[in-house]
Amino acid sequence: MSSFDWVVIILYLLAVVGLGVAAGFLRRKGETGGEGGHYFLAGNTLAWPVIGLAMFAANISTVHLVSLAEAAYKFGLVFGNFEWMAGFTLILLSLFFAPLYLRSKVATLPDFLERRFNRGCRDVLSVVSLFSAIVIHMGVALYTAAWVLRGILGLPPGATLLGMDALMLFIIVLGLLTGIYTMVGGLLAVVWTESLQTVLLLVGAIVITAVGYLKIGGWSELAHTLASNAHPLAGVENSQVTWGTANFLNMARTADDPSGLAWYSILLGYPVLGIWYWCCDQTIVQRVLAAKNEKHARLGPLFCAFLKIWPVFFFVLPGIICVALVQKNAFGGAAPQTAADTYTFLITHLLPIGLKGLVAAAMLAAAMQTCSAALNSTATLVAYDLFKRHKPDISDHRLVQIGKWTTVIGTLLAIVASPLFGHYTTIFEGINKLISYVAPPITTVFLLGVFWKRASGRSALITLIAGMGLGAVMFVVDWNGLYKGDFMLIAFLLFAACLVIMIMTTCLFPEPLKREARPLIWEDWREPLRGEAQGHGLGNYRLASVAVLGIFAALYLVFH
Repeated sequence: MSSFDWVVIILYLLAVVGLGVAAGFLRRKGETGGEGGHYFLAGNTLAWPVIGLAMFAANISTVHLVSLAEAAYKFGLVFGNFEWMAGFTLILLSLFFAPLYLRSKVATLPDFLERRFNRGCRDVLSVVSLFSAIVIHMGVALYTAAWVLRGILGLPPGATLLGMDALMLFIIVLGLLTGIYTMVGGLLAVVWTESLQTVLLLVGAIVITAVGYLKIGGWSELAHTLASNAHPLAGVENSQVTWGTANFLNMARTADDPSGLAWYSILLGYPVLGIWYWCCDQTIVQRVLAAKNEKHARLGPLFCAFLKIWPVFFFVLPGIICVALVQKNAFGGAAPQTAADTYTFLITHLLPIGLKGLVAAAMLAAAMQTCSAALNSTATLVAYDLFKRHKPDISDHRLVQIGKWTTVIGTLLAIVASPLFGHYTTIFEGINKLISYVAPPITTVFLLGVFWKRASGRSALITLIAGMGLGAVMFVVDWNGLYKGDFMLIAFLLFAACLVIMIMTTCLFPEPLKREARPLIWEDWREPLRGEAQGHGLGNYRLASVAVLGIFAALYLVFH
């Protein structure tokens, strides 16, 4: 990295913080919801392009750039399933969940769960949502961004800087920068910075993919190189993987694949993780809650689904290209220090001066945008679910103050939690394992709550508590190395157990459907597909859903 690259990085990060702070001092005429509505839900002014970009940005962070390239360097395209399967769950959000959320006019998903079931369910989901925002979203993003910065500086793992561990120093600095503009600007700052950073992130990823693709000589040469140079690679410790096209360029794998992701595991397990993440997680869904109206709330997730096509080609494929380039000795014998360094290795070896700094800045900013999204959702949860529910007459100004203090505390907790992810073999494995232990009971309660009117509040609370207990047990078992099996299948089995628990306890403890809960359920699953849909062409959410479904189905046929 040249001095000019470092100037670009510093200026860009200062610009992002400045933009976020500026958003906090601007007010749009005609906004509804007062100061609190502006700070937490951007005054319900978001249109579908911004919602889709913001959802995509909150999901796509440095975690994806680093961990997907890392996983691809080791196992090929198979981890791209986490991107393309998301398209199907985003269709569910658009068709079935978003309209109910908008009609209920809730600020948080725990609030929705209380209206559907009871206050106990709201309390449990609030705690879990806070955990997921601070640990799963923010913690992993800060850890990955710090790892990237270490790689850019060329520091070895475990290096010290200014008398402390370099990784921890970078986590603290990036966490504090993010906390500043999120605290001042609220959700509007988050959305503005997310939209800008997503565009830059995609441009950088496209450039790296294009340069690498041209350097390797196209798809045929890529496949030929992988097939004819089958051996373990640098940066992959004790590798027993056969580096061939059958392993690398197919999405569907058999049970004996080294990745541990058989096709049936993904088919059964991903919907459990995906429905929680895309349909029931406050950090992601908050953008939908801030939509102008139901039409924008439906189209936003579908636009995000369309955007989810591209990470496989621009975030996963670079890791595979790096494999082939290393095998062809394109870097004069150089290779990533570890598999986790794959993406930063490509940046420093493929891009020209100036562009290196811009892409590196985009990677750091991507982590910051994920953290800022999680911080804002955390502030919203604490302000509305822990304070306003107990003091309904609390002023908007006081709620905003609470939200800002929550942002400060959340930043500190995320900094402390970040090193947790160094325990796992890969960063992507760590984040998805944690999700697989958290998601099953929440997915169960939301699905049955929305589609089964007999589902009772008591059964929902029992399912949440029991499911979290089972998940905690599996986490301890996994953390201590007592079980090293397929975490996607574990997620599905936990989901099946939660389904049985909720159905049985509903039968044991039946309750009449609350009057205020009637608008929050579908009497018939076909109900959202009926009636008049606003918009024409792809502006009609039903046609847009069919188009997105067809695109993903075609992609799977090509890369099966």
